Amino acid sequence: MNNIEEWIFILLKRGNIMTQEELDSLMNGEPDITEVDETSNSSDDSEFKKELVDPNDFRIEAGKKWPPPPPTQEHKVVHQLDEVTKDTEVKGTQIFDQLEIMSNGAEEIIQQTKNIKKYLASQEELFGKLCATFPHIQSFQNALEATKNAQKSNKEIIESANNVSDASMQAMDLMQYQDIHRQKIERVINVMRALAQYMNSLFEGKIDDNKRVSSAVFITGDNKEDVANENDIEALIASFGAK
Repeated sequence: MNNIEEWIFILLKRGNIMTQEELDSLMNGEPDITEVDETSNSSDDSEFKKELVDPNDFRIEAGKKWPPPPPTQEHKVVHQLDEVTKDTEVKGTQIFDQLEIMSNGAEEIIQQTKNIKKYLASQEELFGKLCATFPHIQSFQNALEATKNAQKSNKEIIESANNVSDASMQAMDLMQYQDIHRQKIERVINVMRALAQYMNSLFEGKIDDNKRVSSAVFITGDNKEDVANENDIEALIASFGAK
């Protein structure tokens, strides 16, 4: 086997197909097998590097479906879900604390207004007696009327405080959704972790990736332009035999 036939044999064995320029170069002289082998390796590496994405320079585009986001800290799904559950729990606790402050404040207002109610009742009784004893003194009549209005306002304050207290208790009950959602997210996380472990076990191999052979650039049946087909290569070999 001469150098040209050996060179063609190497290309076929590696899965490489000659371009038209390489075929033309054969007609002018015999190629260097070492150079061809190095060129083939470099072309494989360059094509592989084109598909790599720099994680530090990655930008998500709406119309870009591939490649997916790199596995950085911002795109790790389980990590993000863990952050959601953690932040939700912290914020939920803070909301409960604020609702408790509101509820305690409403109860304090109710207690204080009860004391005011007793005082206004005594004042109403006092000014009622004064008005009965001195019916011609207008100031006593005005004081009695003001006391009655104060009692009405005090009653409205008590009702509003009761409404605030009830609303705070209802809000605490509604906040139970936070714990339910946290449990649902944790369930999803556990399922995802189990699937990840299963997939890793399923695709686990005995050969290290750095020891595997590189993939062929062209395989029979691929649709690739500017390559020499089998008929061209056979015709080329036949032409060398004719010489």
